[in-house]
Amino acid sequence: MFGDFLKRLTQPDPVPLVDEDARLALTALLVRVARSDDDYAAAEVSLIENITATRYNLPAPDARALRSRAEALEREAPDTVRFTRAIKDAVAYEERVAVIEALWKVALADGTRSDEENALLRLVASLLGVADTDSAMARQRVARTD
Repeated sequence: MFGDFLKRLTQPDPVPLVDEDARLALTALLVRVARSDDDYAAAEVSLIENITATRYNLPAPDARALRSRAEALEREAPDTVRFTRAIKDAVAYEERVAVIEALWKVALADGTRSDEENALLRLVASLLGVADTDSAMARQRVARTD
């Protein structure tokens, strides 16, 4: 189903993503973070839909459909590097910090911060080229709004 998309992500010099592909890659990354602790909670599903609806100005049915497609893509994708590489190439640094903030929102949505989520967020921040201090500040901003 997503073979062509994954093939484009794995090319040595991938073509920059179009907006729809970047949305799908980011949403799949949100799903991957939510699933990283083996507890894909309803609160996380709802938050992913809310983040995508707000970020991309989507009506609720379109945000649900995007999340559903992203879940399928996340299941098929072999590793996190593919998503982060696509996002890093398509998004300016400030937006990548906003991506990390969205990922922290999802990771903290179930009220716990697991070792798996922490490790994945550290990896993702590094792969996106986001400084540890910026990732930590993003996490603190999210924790203050809860």
